[in-house]
Amino acid sequence: MSLIETKGAASAQGFGLFARPKGCCLNDGNKGIFALGCTASGNSTVRNKYTYASCASTACGVGAASSASSGGSAAGNNTRGIFALGQNNCGRSTIRNKFTYAGCTSTASGVGAASAASRFGSAAGNNTRGIFALGNDSPCCGRTTTRNKYTYASCASTSSGVGAATCATARGSAVGNSTVGFFALGFASSRTSSRDKYTYASCTSVSFGTGATAASAQGSAAGNSTRGIFALGNTACGRVTTRNKFTYATEANTACGVGAASVASQWGSAAGNSTRGIFSLGCTASGRSTTRNKYTYACCTSTASGVGAASDASYFQSAASWATCVNT
Repeated sequence: MSLIETKGAASAQGFGLFARPKGCCLNDGNKGIFALGCTASGNSTVRNKYTYASCASTACGVGAASSASSGGSAAGNNTRGIFALGQNNCGRSTIRNKFTYAGCTSTASGVGAASAASRFGSAAGNNTRGIFALGNDSPCCGRTTTRNKYTYASCASTSSGVGAATCATARGSAVGNSTVGFFALGFASSRTSSRDKYTYASCTSVSFGTGATAASAQGSAAGNSTRGIFALGNTACGRVTTRNKFTYATEANTACGVGAASVASQWGSAAGNSTRGIFSLGCTASGRSTTRNKYTYACCTSTASGVGAASDASYFQSAASWATCVNT
């Protein structure tokens, strides 16, 4: 993560426009927007604003989704997050919402819809576009290779000319930098360790050799300009605390020395800025959770202590965020 991942479930990435010379950052992203997804009362319209500086979270004054939903995904730039709602109370949906960070407002008006109704997708992007992997496009297990390119400036979306996934999947996660997005494919005919590299400039996608350390699905991801942190979610052993650190420059992946989640979980989301990722855990052995972890990239450590909890226990979440120097 995210939301804003899903993360997802979704998956989330950081974005911004202004930088100091030599790569130092100004105006780093200060908030992440988390869509709660499925609560004990069912699908929810609730979103939380998480403030990185204070590790505080609130649902007060935060623009709600246009309809109750879960199993969505999100990506964004320095001014807005685009939330694919996933499944609402009428079933899989093509609806997306534009969440404007400055005013904490949300709208579905004028927002490019998905090319097909879907749920359990993932998304990553840079400061001009978001790439949405649609996920499940038919009842039960209709997985798809389709991705959509969402252009922030025009609020337009297309599947034309957009590099497809290397196999039909759902329940994945994604993160990236200014030039490429890395998609953990999630569930194909079974859990997979495969990841795809999506190049924004050419709208092409390829599979590459360095996969996850275990076949998994239902995870989440967040990262900065040099690395992505993938929470694996569900493996053959069930929910896990395992996270992987993926280094973009070398396409190297490891679980060694990577701060684990505070409890085994799946179906969460993640968002972050240039220094930290906030992982909303989703579903644990006790059921829906309000717990979030703060993952610090510099030291690869993770904690649940002092981290603002969600306003309600949930899973099937998504999240979006931005940060200067991450995706520009």
